[in-house]
Amino acid sequence: MSLTRVAVAPSGFKESLSAESAAEAIAAGVRRVLPRAEVDLIPLVDGGEGTAKALASATGGRLVALPATGPVGERIGTHFALLGTGTAVVEMAAAAGLSLVPRDLRDPGATTTYGVGELIRAALDAGARRILVGCGDSGTSDGGAGALQALGARLLDADGWELPHGGRELPRLHHIDTSRLDPRLADTELLVACNPHNVLCGERGVARVFGPQKGATPTQVEELAAGLERWAYVLTRDLGVTSDLYQGPGTGASGGLGAGLAALGARLLPRFDVLLDHLDLDARLARADLVVTAEGALDHQTPRGKVPAEVARRAKRFGRPVLALAGTIGEGAHLVRAAGVDAYSAILPAPVTLTEALNRGSEFLTDATERALRMIVLGAGLPDQAAAGPASVSGTQRPSSVR
Repeated sequence: MSLTRVAVAPSGFKESLSAESAAEAIAAGVRRVLPRAEVDLIPLVDGGEGTAKALASATGGRLVALPATGPVGERIGTHFALLGTGTAVVEMAAAAGLSLVPRDLRDPGATTTYGVGELIRAALDAGARRILVGCGDSGTSDGGAGALQALGARLLDADGWELPHGGRELPRLHHIDTSRLDPRLADTELLVACNPHNVLCGERGVARVFGPQKGATPTQVEELAAGLERWAYVLTRDLGVTSDLYQGPGTGASGGLGAGLAALGARLLPRFDVLLDHLDLDARLARADLVVTAEGALDHQTPRGKVPAEVARRAKRFGRPVLALAGTIGEGAHLVRAAGVDAYSAILPAPVTLTEALNRGSEFLTDATERALRMIVLGAGLPDQAAAGPASVSGTQRPSSVR
């Protein structure tokens, strides 16, 4: 097995490493073992953190910095991207991501997507008439209610008072007034790059699947689920939506932001179909002798639209071997083999605290890459036992038959 070209195509490690940092850490480990190998760094975005920057870099666009409302209501510095073709990229995580929510304030019933709507409005101000919204790494569960409020919609209770921010307020929603909605939206192509497996409501709805990860208690999960059911009902009724906002593919993206934007006419598209073509991924995988991918956690959700599974699926079109590295290996991780991952490994060398794992992520990833590559090189150098015929044992005669 020749290893002269290695494609490094990781996702980011949430709250620890960006996709770019993860790619650089893996490359450092590869070069310890294969110093002469050609290493192709392909940091991948899934709509979450780093999406705007990655697409601007890949297309010769630029980032536009501006202040906006963060997920807990404070003003933060954020950005969107202009790609130079009249297209803007709004990364929802840049205004409402989980990493922007302090650990002691993680209450998805209170956090808001208002800043996402502000970024969309700023993109309109910049002249964009095609806006791609990347969904991922959210710290919210408001169904995109805050984003619609920032774009001019009024969410009213039964007494005509406007609702405060946060998903916990949605059960009180009585009517949506769109008379002040930004009129430019009618002439704008709004695309949402999302995971189609994420739906708004039901047993696999976004509140039940992702609410606990964002800090919701079991009681809060059910309150949020009920609020999102109400949100889907009122959106459908008051905005004349004909698509399925309850169970439609992608409606649960980023705490239900997909549903809110779909009600404004956005098209919800599989995120990799939208994002990865900008990076010429397939051609770069085809040139590789080995593909190394990675993400923060490898588990039963990985085959459902996560980066390692998508990389493996594409690499297998060209018969390329795939190694996946992860911060943690969770329940159901073995399912990634069916997606095309040939081998996987956790990066932690020993039990450590969460803080240490996050702070030393780059070091652990580089070391884990080196360990895995040395095993691969060792295996590649062993003789083919099947081709060599039956093994013999020194000092004994192999019996001619088994009785």
